[in-house]
Amino acid sequence: MMLKADGFDAAIVGQVYDLATSSKRLVYSVDKCVDILVNRDDMNAEEALEYIEFNVSGAYDGDGTPLFMHDKL
Repeated sequence: MMLKADGFDAAIVGQVYDLATSSKRLVYSVDKCVDILVNRDDMNAEEALEYIEFNVSGAYDGDGTPLFMHDKL
């Protein structure tokens, strides 16, 4: 079962199949998540990134936990 990050549907960029857990996982763009928080919650980019790293991408909720990728290296 794929889990979703609440409020970040517009930041979904795809899905992967995790061989280790035999489960599908959603993939989110961190940059798009930042944009959502900047526009929706009136955060600046630094605050938004810190919020995502601490409260969203760092949360683990089992096999279907979403993945978060940085668009730029």
